[in-house]
Amino acid sequence: MKCVICREGQTAPGQATVTLQRGESTIIFKNVPAEVCTNCGEYYLSESVTDQLLTRAEAAVQSGAELEILRFAA
Repeated sequence: MKCVICREGQTAPGQATVTLQRGESTIIFKNVPAEVCTNCGEYYLSESVTDQLLTRAEAAVQSGAELEILRFAA
């Protein structure tokens, strides 16, 4: 797919680091499967990956995490 940010690059399967913040909590996920623009590096996540990230991030916030760094595991 063509990147909607730079409008120049095409996306290819890769991995990204995703940072989510809510209030005082910051959750960082490494090695998240994504479609990554070959030109600017913008990434796009599938709906299923996004659902998994949000579920895990919510659990971290509910447990009181201020900063949590996790490796993505499907």
